[in-house]
Amino acid sequence: MKVNVQTPGFDADIKLVNFIEKKLNKLEQFYDKIIFADVFLKIENNSEPAKKTVEILLSIPKGDLMVKKDCVKFEVGVDECVQTLQRQLKKRKEKQRAHI
Repeated sequence: MKVNVQTPGFDADIKLVNFIEKKLNKLEQFYDKIIFADVFLKIENNSEPAKKTVEILLSIPKGDLMVKKDCVKFEVGVDECVQTLQRQLKKRKEKQRAHI
């Protein structure tokens, strides 16, 4: 799976990019037809202390999956997004089995 990490307004550390790729590659255990993943990391400067947003767009046949999480650290947001995507991929796979 191809993983595109986009970080508007700042440069992501290579450790963070490797962490994201490692986590997203584990999703292929649950659904092997993933085409690519777009990851958007944003830092919002509000009155709150450095609120970070992680958005993951997973491209799969017959539709895409999108997850967005707000967090304090990018790693935590990526973990939460991946867990949500795991549940969604399992549901999608079960629906496909039901139609066969």
